[in-house]
Amino acid sequence: MPNKIIISDEISQLITKLTELAEVKNAMSFLETDNENTAAEQIQLTEIPAPSFKEDKRASWIAERFRALGLKDIVIDEEGNVTGLYDGKLPGPKIVIAAHLDTVFPEGTDTKATIKSGTIYAPGISDDGRGLGVLLSIIRAIRSSGIKPQHSILFVADVGEEGLGDLRGVKALFRTHNDIGGFISIEPGNPAALTCTAVGSHRYHVRFRGPGGHSFAAFGTPSAVHALGRAISYISDMNVPENPVTTFTVGTVKGGTSINTIAEDAVMSLDMRSVSMDSLLALEKQALSLIRKAADEENKRWHKESAIEVSFEKVGERPAGTQAPNQPIVQAAAAAVNFLGYSPRLQASSTDANVPISLGIPAVTMSGGGISGKEHTLGEFFNPEKGFLGAQAVLITLLALTGSGSTDSLIL
Repeated sequence: MPNKIIISDEISQLITKLTELAEVKNAMSFLETDNENTAAEQIQLTEIPAPSFKEDKRASWIAERFRALGLKDIVIDEEGNVTGLYDGKLPGPKIVIAAHLDTVFPEGTDTKATIKSGTIYAPGISDDGRGLGVLLSIIRAIRSSGIKPQHSILFVADVGEEGLGDLRGVKALFRTHNDIGGFISIEPGNPAALTCTAVGSHRYHVRFRGPGGHSFAAFGTPSAVHALGRAISYISDMNVPENPVTTFTVGTVKGGTSINTIAEDAVMSLDMRSVSMDSLLALEKQALSLIRKAADEENKRWHKESAIEVSFEKVGERPAGTQAPNQPIVQAAAAAVNFLGYSPRLQASSTDANVPISLGIPAVTMSGGGISGKEHTLGEFFNPEKGFLGAQAVLITLLALTGSGSTDSLIL
């Protein structure tokens, strides 16, 4: 996928027309003045722990904020997603704008924020505290400016975006809503970065089991650790295409009892990724076949037919998908960040947008602005300096999709 994008004159003119509307100017000004307040709200929500699968307390807090901000039909669904509706003028498909509730940090992590020289330090303050903060600020901006979108906006704070959460929140959202016509998710980072290609992934825990025994007395017994080692060797020699980009890694290994034991149990985690579902499925088929071969060869080495057995647990399945740079949603997001002085760059990543992209629904993941770094570490930080520019880019894109005033929706 090309990193750079050529924005059509038609889309540029539409964005210019949209941003000249008085109510849109007022909303953008509001986002600028709300910048410090948004950062303060990020601190509040970040200090409510929300590990994947345990997002309920933060979800309740967000639901109360949705109510206070005047959204309608507020629901915490069976999966744990929080949704709230802002009505548009027309019936029909809705536009979703979403940020994820969960963080990568385990239960018990200290998420209390500290501030040094204007920079906020806290695990999760950026990913996705920034996305949730922008979500709330945009609701305030739209209400305060009196914007009347053509199509309704469904605001979503979703669960399970991180790690083994496996996009469960957005998967549930699309299982239960058949009226979504476009989707924007918000993540931390520089507004220039736009994700419109979905990196799919399949993840497995692979377990080898055997009889085990003493390293001397039971010598000749097949080893679970040796079988695992054979499997890693085979996997490491796999060839994958550069285009479409396809990758793999054995991320963790464990097994055995002691240095003088023939291992009866060994486990590895396998991560496979691609921007193409066909390539991902082909890689998966090859890798699983090689793992079975490794178990068979460990047994043959010691002339034992089925001493070592192998089992597979799929722990992650994220769909892949692509969108062309000339797609209206990609063009709109690029034109929005360009309007604010950034040179848009397209990138591939695994985000909540994977699900709609794989379903053929226009979707993009945008960056919430500010200065951030060290995501997924205890040193994660966020500085709100000019963070409003990211929020403004998201707002402009959202209104290009919903339509506003006399401006029609780009995609509906």
